[in-house]
Amino acid sequence: MTAPSSSFALQPVIVGAGPAGVRAAQVLVAHGLRPVVIDEASRAGGQIYRRPPSSLVERSANVLYGFEARRADAVHSAFDALRERIDYRPDSLVWNAQGGRLDVLHGPMRSTSSVPYRQLIVATGATDRVLPVPGWTLPGVYTLGGAQVALKFQGCAIGQRVVFMGTGPLLYLVAYQYAKAGAKVAAVLDTSRFADQLAATPAMLRQPTVFAKGVYYVAWLRAHGVALHGGVRPLRVLGDATESRVAGVAWHDGREERTLSCDAVGFGYALRSETQLADLLGCRFEFAPLHRAHLPVRDAAGRSSVRGVYLAGDGAGIMGADAAEWAGERAALALLADGGVAVDTARAAMLERKLHKLGAFRQGLERAFPVPHDWAAHAPDELVVCRCENITAGTLRQTVAEQGADEMNRLKALSRVGMGRCQGRMCGAAAAEILAHATGQPVQQVGRLRGQAPIKPIPIHLAATAPSTEGAGA
Repeated sequence: MTAPSSSFALQPVIVGAGPAGVRAAQVLVAHGLRPVVIDEASRAGGQIYRRPPSSLVERSANVLYGFEARRADAVHSAFDALRERIDYRPDSLVWNAQGGRLDVLHGPMRSTSSVPYRQLIVATGATDRVLPVPGWTLPGVYTLGGAQVALKFQGCAIGQRVVFMGTGPLLYLVAYQYAKAGAKVAAVLDTSRFADQLAATPAMLRQPTVFAKGVYYVAWLRAHGVALHGGVRPLRVLGDATESRVAGVAWHDGREERTLSCDAVGFGYALRSETQLADLLGCRFEFAPLHRAHLPVRDAAGRSSVRGVYLAGDGAGIMGADAAEWAGERAALALLADGGVAVDTARAAMLERKLHKLGAFRQGLERAFPVPHDWAAHAPDELVVCRCENITAGTLRQTVAEQGADEMNRLKALSRVGMGRCQGRMCGAAAAEILAHATGQPVQQVGRLRGQAPIKPIPIHLAATAPSTEGAGA
């Protein structure tokens, strides 16, 4: 092993302690470095391997992660073994990046600091793609990821009778996890059709183990009496008499409108990458048809267009937990090689081959669970798209018709969509679909909302306070 060169005068920084961040840290430590690992969560593992608070009654890995228990244990054990050899900063949100420094909010202390970097691995993960329906702002409506966090992290269900709707592998996984935990899953409403999944089977069989897990989830739900409906179009979430919480859902099954009572809804349309930090870092973006999103450009090793910035995991393109581990390791090897450290080039090449091989499987998933491209055509004018600013689909269409907005940032300037607390993280995808439909353009032509700090909500008085400066080795 070659000793680290003077290129590492500052310790490398990793943002995110999910599968990608953990494996990246493991590689850097193995080569004699002590990276800074900044994570928004209180414990490492990311969303898929999220660990509950230590204060809660211990639940076994098999209960929490099911088929993924062994992988979760491996990631957790790897990180725990690193704790004394890294500068670990949990409960810490990177909310801005500029001038070679990251602005970081430490949640429990409500304090902010500045962390310098020269080499940075961005492993920010993913969040839900939200395509709303009328009633989605009612109490009792959660994203699929939010419903999963409640179960894994807090040990509770989002309701006593839950409907899950949308599309994507996560839809069935979360429904299975809820039903397995003893919650009442009233139905799973999938916008994709069985014909879509059947046509995608040859491509998905390239990863037979993953494919088998998905088939098992569906079969288990059917065997345990959970109603599964495919090819549906969600119409609205129904409120109770006072409109104070969820009372049911309505959908169209291709022939007629149907309703079902429930007290909670989890919904989402697959996952989308968290790219705001990469944007603030100045990374170049391109539209990725596979992901139906603009993503930061990276090479096969994870190098971004910005020198010293590396991208790994679902934050640079949704590929799953296994791929995130491989990409985190590969990005760390690239960082080391660029700093003059000798690395295992055969291992690096093998990781690239494994990542490349997953591409065909990922194509199959998109074929099996396509985002409903006609969503915008069915979105009523009164539908709230941006809940922070209370901007409706009708307002967006009116802005296009009367003021000629034909690009996302122009639409934002004229309508305020995406100017609220979430900075477009929740409404950006839906607003782009509305704009594309209203202007008759492909969604890739309307652009994307540019990243703005803070990338997630922080106390406003902290944003106005000059952060303290500390060395990465502090």
